[in-house]
Amino acid sequence: MSRINLAVLLVVGLLLVTAKQSMQMSLRNPTAEIETSNCKLTVLRVGLVFTSDHNEKAVIDSGLFTNISYDDIAGRRFHVGTLENTPIVYVKTGTQSVNVATAVQILLLKFHISGIVFFGNAGSLDKTYVPGTVVVPDAVAFTGVWEWEEFEAKNKGQLAFGHFNYPVNGENSLGTVAYENITLYSPSEDPQDVFWLPVPLPEEAATKELTRGLRLNKCHSGRCQAEFEIIYGSKASTSDFYVKNEAYGGFLVTEFDASTADSASAAVALTALSNEKPFVVIQGVSNVVGVDGSYPELASHNAFLVATVFVKSFPTQRLACE
Repeated sequence: MSRINLAVLLVVGLLLVTAKQSMQMSLRNPTAEIETSNCKLTVLRVGLVFTSDHNEKAVIDSGLFTNISYDDIAGRRFHVGTLENTPIVYVKTGTQSVNVATAVQILLLKFHISGIVFFGNAGSLDKTYVPGTVVVPDAVAFTGVWEWEEFEAKNKGQLAFGHFNYPVNGENSLGTVAYENITLYSPSEDPQDVFWLPVPLPEEAATKELTRGLRLNKCHSGRCQAEFEIIYGSKASTSDFYVKNEAYGGFLVTEFDASTADSASAAVALTALSNEKPFVVIQGVSNVVGVDGSYPELASHNAFLVATVFVKSFPTQRLACE
């Protein structure tokens, strides 16, 4: 073997050893980057986001998450580790949209995140979606942003309180409420006012292929329900109030064709879209609006099962060469 070939082999060998050591170091350090020659290999992590203790319990009880370290930032704890060998950072945001958006923005600024998988519980506005069903919407909206019109105003809002008078419909001094758009900011486009925020799912066939063969639990903590399914392509409503009123739930279905309601999904969507970061929203149905009974652990468990599949679909490395 010539001296030149031997030298080349030695250099390649040293690069491989260095890359392996750097990769091990980057698994411990969530912001690490590996530099070789004029190329930089960045280890990316998937951001796993949820709001509640029930959601976190589903992650921990699964035994699939291996914790490596954590960072405490602005009162939130960001857990760095792996989920079935996929590098992730998970954060429990707490409820209310401002808390959710703040935590997601910190996640994107502090860590190298390839995409966001949000999973959580939601109320079903459509009684065909029983507790334990998992919903993966393709659009979400803030339905708690209102302009409350004056009584007998010429311009009427979509929600007319008089239509819900009991026992007879009629005029109501509360008047009407108009649902407002929100401003979507983007680093590459001008701000635009929108109502629906798109959730960029893969094509339907590809999305369903991801979860083919996945079996959702029918029972949890001694509570059992009927067979469940994963619903793709619905619309979801987000607001900072918990919807228990059946009449209002029916209004959301009729007026906006929404199927579920929660307090977080639109905040995740708005923050991810503003940062041009891919994301997915996964909702486990915990209750049906206007119907007694709630199954938060069952909903969290089934939503997390679906979330694990989507976590694997995001890239975990990015190579950039000058």
